[in-house]
Amino acid sequence: MSLARHIDPDELIHTYHDTPHKHHVKNTTSSVTPYSTRYASQQEIPKFRIPQEGAPADAVHELLKDELDLDGKPNLNLASFVGTYMERDGADLVVENISKNLADADEYPAMMAMHTRCVSMIAHLWGGGNNGEHPIGSATTGSSEAIHLGGLAMKRRWQERRKAAGKDTLKPNIIMGANAQVALEKFARYFEVEPRILEVSEKSQYRLDPELVKKNIDENTIGVFVILGSTYTGHYEPVEEISNILDTYEKETGTDIPIHVDAASGGFIAPFTNVHAGGPKWDFRLPRVKSINTSGHKFGLVYAGLGWIIYRDEKYLPKHLIFELQYLGGVEQSYTLNFSRPGAQVIAQYYNLIHLGFNGYRAIMENCLSNARLLSKTLEATGWYLCVSEIHRKKGEHVFQGVSEAVFGGKDSETSADYNAGLPVVAFHFSDTFKKDYPHVKQESVSTLLRARQYIIPNYPLPPSCQKTEILRVVVRESMSMNLLNRLISDIISVTESLMRSDVQDLSAFQPGTSHTIEKQHSSKGFAAQMKGLVERPMPGGIHKSVC
Repeated sequence: MSLARHIDPDELIHTYHDTPHKHHVKNTTSSVTPYSTRYASQQEIPKFRIPQEGAPADAVHELLKDELDLDGKPNLNLASFVGTYMERDGADLVVENISKNLADADEYPAMMAMHTRCVSMIAHLWGGGNNGEHPIGSATTGSSEAIHLGGLAMKRRWQERRKAAGKDTLKPNIIMGANAQVALEKFARYFEVEPRILEVSEKSQYRLDPELVKKNIDENTIGVFVILGSTYTGHYEPVEEISNILDTYEKETGTDIPIHVDAASGGFIAPFTNVHAGGPKWDFRLPRVKSINTSGHKFGLVYAGLGWIIYRDEKYLPKHLIFELQYLGGVEQSYTLNFSRPGAQVIAQYYNLIHLGFNGYRAIMENCLSNARLLSKTLEATGWYLCVSEIHRKKGEHVFQGVSEAVFGGKDSETSADYNAGLPVVAFHFSDTFKKDYPHVKQESVSTLLRARQYIIPNYPLPPSCQKTEILRVVVRESMSMNLLNRLISDIISVTESLMRSDVQDLSAFQPGTSHTIEKQHSSKGFAAQMKGLVERPMPGGIHKSVC
């Protein structure tokens, strides 16, 4: 292969531009069209310093719009759990209330009343409010903030119990699986708690292993993070099984270890689907579950910027963590990491809850799971792919039996209850047969070529100890219609066939390269994949990757 040197496009443009930036250019404050301003050909749009003079609103709008055209299409971003669609009436409510600040409780009492109603509805959805308990909760900017708040409450309660018993509070630890989203480890690092990150394996279905939980808890364990829907493979972690282990441990030692359920996605799926969470209990019906978080902006079907944290009772939120604020003429209680934040998403959540109702949410979630099953079965039917996710396998079955197995039949009356529980996620990789027949084809090429067709489907390794296996992952959201799904299946098959027909030299062009823009020089450094093992903190030492 011949040598080549890197070309800096920004330097070329600066050198050969007819009107270099250092020359004075007369300001244009008006224009015939957006493209007749100075930014059409005389100057670049300002990037890192505020310009001395402004520009016409229509010109700026059009220039920014043109640049944003380079983004992927949100509906084809199949990598993300975050919703990209809302009904027009709900979206209108967001726009109409976009200027409302959720921190201004006294100024927006109607919005705050809707906030209270949402907390109540979600708490009841999760089995709260029984046995004289009074759930309490709050909207957050997302599940990351909610996880931090849930973990912080567990840490404070642990400290209070230790101090009351005359014991030290120097070495708190928290349990989580290596499949956890990065926000869980962020909590541990930011709030000075030892993260005990337990390995996951094929045997544990790439989720938190109850046997390892049993071996790693002690009197300093402030709690266990249990995930209702792994972002890697969509598996629900066995909340009830882990709860039973902690019950036994408390009987043997007297140490009470609570559970916080990270239901970022599953919190709006498990309660509505016929399969539930694959077992009878995962939420506040289990006494050991003290708090749960979810993302309204995922399967709560609201645009980005909304999470929820709910505690099963007021006593599980330590009083000294609640602030009473004298603000803008009123007194309000606050337990959040953020203060000012958008209130429109809360209104949108309330709209969805009363507009869709239980049956509406059920229909949407069952549709998502049905489409995810169809995609999974079709991929495995090709013989080229094998799914790591299991929502398409009959309930209790966890091993692929071949394309002739009964799961490919299906009945018109079947629902998610006939299959394994999980998120509508399809995680798949090349089959052993495909890798044997086409050893020169790299799986990442599938992701690259699909991106050329505007789909965003990531290819990444499973958590540490399983990271030799790379997977492609599709999140099937509400907006994945049958028509779009059929097109996606056709395109995956087409791309795979083109790779099978290609030789080694052809495939070298499909491997992802590095984009060298001036913005990259001003952003976080990051590390290239080739630097694995050489960075200051190798991934196996913590959460492997953020794949939300």
